[in-house]
Amino acid sequence: MKIIFSVLLIFVFTKSTFSQDVDSTDLMFLLDSEKSNKPIPVIATFKTTRIINGHSIEQVAGGILDVKISHRFGRLNEGAYNLFGLDNAYIRIGMDYGITNWLMVGLGRSSYEKMYDGFFKIKLQRQEENGNLLSVGILSSIMVNTLKWTDANRPNNNSNRLYYAFQLLVANKLSENLSLQITPSLVHYNLVAKEEDPNDVIAIGVGARQKITKWVSFNLEYYFQIPKFKLPNTENVLSAGFDIETGGHVFQLFCSNSTGIPEKNFISGTTGKWYKGDVYFGFNIARVFTLTQEGRETTW
Repeated sequence: MKIIFSVLLIFVFTKSTFSQDVDSTDLMFLLDSEKSNKPIPVIATFKTTRIINGHSIEQVAGGILDVKISHRFGRLNEGAYNLFGLDNAYIRIGMDYGITNWLMVGLGRSSYEKMYDGFFKIKLQRQEENGNLLSVGILSSIMVNTLKWTDANRPNNNSNRLYYAFQLLVANKLSENLSLQITPSLVHYNLVAKEEDPNDVIAIGVGARQKITKWVSFNLEYYFQIPKFKLPNTENVLSAGFDIETGGHVFQLFCSNSTGIPEKNFISGTTGKWYKGDVYFGFNIARVFTLTQEGRETTW
């Protein structure tokens, strides 16, 4: 908790000159803001809408479709016979769409637990130069497990298959190269394995991005589950990797002790231990498409 409090203090009290990765559209947006004497928004806090597993503060603009393919291989400690996990894999295919510059929705399907998920993300406040110190957003998602029902002692109804997640996203771009985000999270289980298990799992996520070059950055992400609100035999998830931008694509290459991709799986369902070699190599690929004229404006 001392670490989390320290991060919050950095968010609130750090003052620096913010310079962003800009394309021609972003530059025109900033020039227009300057001419109208409006606060200049801080852009590119993170390179894409995910830090690694979890959502970042970034959203796609209205009229933009973001197609994401997420891949998680098997454990590195599976050895050479399974090519250190590369013989096994789980995948999520999803689409995120910007309804407006402040509202984004998404749908996806994962092979792990045959999970379908949907979410909406709202930007409440954007960090500004000489203005707001923080970018703030909220995320709400719903997930449904569609595996064949095997528990003969419990009814197979839709509500027993549902999970929900709620997150507050608070981010600060400290400098041109360094960004931080803190993400208080709640994951709700309609049905748990045992009566004494909590239906609500509470966790605090912390993410960071350190830019290395114009096109490459190092990302780090950690979700700490509050012990009183933690399911038994689960672990906190730690992930680290790189973002590589190539034109319209962003590749994220990383290692994590979680094989699940939706919030229910990686925040509250991680069982892998880094020190035992339960590490999964994975990647995310994001490709954006402009569907409307409004989508040509800068992203939130």
